[in-house]
Amino acid sequence: MIDFFSNLDPILQALLATCFTWGMTALGAALVFTTKKVNQKLLDGMLGFAAGVMIAASFWSLISPALEMSEGGPLPKWFPAAVGFLLGGMFLMVIDKVLPHLHPNAPIEEAEGIHPTKRHRSTLLVLAITLHNIPEGLAVGVAFGAVAAGFGSATLAAALSLAIGIGIQNFPEGVAVSMPLRRDGMSRLRSFMYGQFSAMVEPIAAVIGAVAVTYIQALLPYALTFAAGAMIFVVAEEVIPGSQENGNNDLASISLMVGFVVMMILDVALG
Repeated sequence: MIDFFSNLDPILQALLATCFTWGMTALGAALVFTTKKVNQKLLDGMLGFAAGVMIAASFWSLISPALEMSEGGPLPKWFPAAVGFLLGGMFLMVIDKVLPHLHPNAPIEEAEGIHPTKRHRSTLLVLAITLHNIPEGLAVGVAFGAVAAGFGSATLAAALSLAIGIGIQNFPEGVAVSMPLRRDGMSRLRSFMYGQFSAMVEPIAAVIGAVAVTYIQALLPYALTFAAGAMIFVVAEEVIPGSQENGNNDLASISLMVGFVVMMILDVALG
């Protein structure tokens, strides 16, 4: 697989990788064709696992390479990473305040953003998960762009491991959208379509990230940590609270640790 990807343009690499992560979301959403309800403990465990993968990916695949790239520059080594990380979190916070969305399992009255109750519940659920997928797609695109830029700390194997990790954690996100819609009485096909649609933004964000760092290489450490900050905001604001709101705190916490270890092994073994 690495040999195949190595012969491709970085933008095409990012596009193909995020088509895989989109497909994993669709795979999770496809569970509506087999059942109308997923065991809540299983879902909370999957969300905790997803949180662990995102945290590990943020450090091992994004922050750590950014710190290495900043060595020997005119600014302190930590400066680009700190600035990019905080900007990424603030960017997602602004989108969270503006974009109408509804977290899975929440009543329509708890919808967030500008004029949220004027939107249909299905649309709000899709927009909530779309918030997750923007930084994930951006992270994959930036990772492949870093490889094309020729930085020693960025490898094709590491970028692929990041895409695989994000694909794994996209599975429960597809479930988290499609299952509530199915429980609300929506048809299996429509529930599936809404569930997989939430990840459609990932290839778009990936191409934007790859293009940006390919042509403006000075942005790379900032772009890597920007994606990391955005991902950590999503984990702290939505994924971890969502995994523990039904009382399965210990299960969600252990699953988070397992997800972190799996992503760490993927990155270290392949990168």
